[in-house]
Amino acid sequence: MAKIRHIAIRCEDVEATAAFFQQVFGLELVQRRDHGPIDLSDGDVNITLLPTTTRGETRPAGFEHIGFSVEDADTTRRRLMAAGATELNPIALGDAYYESKYRVPEGLVIDVGQWRGTSPLPGKEDSIASPARRKASMV
Repeated sequence: MAKIRHIAIRCEDVEATAAFFQQVFGLELVQRRDHGPIDLSDGDVNITLLPTTTRGETRPAGFEHIGFSVEDADTTRRRLMAAGATELNPIALGDAYYESKYRVPEGLVIDVGQWRGTSPLPGKEDSIASPARRKASMV
């Protein structure tokens, strides 16, 4: 079974939002990325705080996407595509290792992969995606 890995939220003030989640819920800082995002975690699920303006593009504040850890990213990709999802971009993000984004029904965006700070699936730490897909995703 897949696990929810992270929930991404667009914020007008990433720093203030991070401070809120840390103060109220005791979330731990996982990382601050160069272009503004901050990743927080409770040790199982991350909250990724994204600025509303990144690289000259502005998006509204609010829910952005949800991320999943799966036993086999390649099998999950085939199931997603067969169910009508559209793959948006496989990428590797700094310490994030690997993820691939998909648009699913209702226009929602999800990603599949492995993220530092979240709990890996037991016994599945090395099976997130084939080496070829990981290498192809490096940016």
